[in-house]
Amino acid sequence: MTTVVLADDEALLRKALAALLPLEGDITVLAEAEDGEAAVQATLRHGPDVLVIDLEMPGTDGLGAVAEIRRTRPDQVILMLTRHARPGVLRRALKLGVQGFVSKSAEPAHITSVIQTLHAGKRWIDPDVSALAVIDDCPLTDRELDVLRATRDGYSAADIAARLHLAEGTVRNYLSSAMQKTQTRTRHEAARYAREHDWL
Repeated sequence: MTTVVLADDEALLRKALAALLPLEGDITVLAEAEDGEAAVQATLRHGPDVLVIDLEMPGTDGLGAVAEIRRTRPDQVILMLTRHARPGVLRRALKLGVQGFVSKSAEPAHITSVIQTLHAGKRWIDPDVSALAVIDDCPLTDRELDVLRATRDGYSAADIAARLHLAEGTVRNYLSSAMQKTQTRTRHEAARYAREHDWL
């Protein structure tokens, strides 16, 4: 029997998966979560074999929740559901140790099979997700993406420096470089440009 926590802000999809996954295989759904914060709490409380989590959720998104969970449960097995396989997102998820990526449009039987594959200690990235994600034309470095991501979230340069454990001058250098590469005039424009090009 494989135990699962399901996290997705789309109630209809979450409820459907909660009902269908046990019918497709030896799966028990321990808890459901409607956002990233609830996903963290449910995972830490129940300790599932596999966390099935949506990438895009309000508040703390899927990757933010994964990062938080990893601090307490570094070996937690995670399957991420996504509609859009942006290269930068896939790269960040893999760095966080996410073991599986599946399209949200996948059949429940396929999702069940992938859950069991991950529980057996293997990895899985759906071919359609992989194909989109490897087309990576992003000229920005990981650190430049980090500061633009924090900019997008509304943090000042000083706040970003504190969050990323960098000097404020270093943050400004990264922002300046990102603006140059994206040919934008402000850091907010650069963050918007990166988002529109699916780099964040």
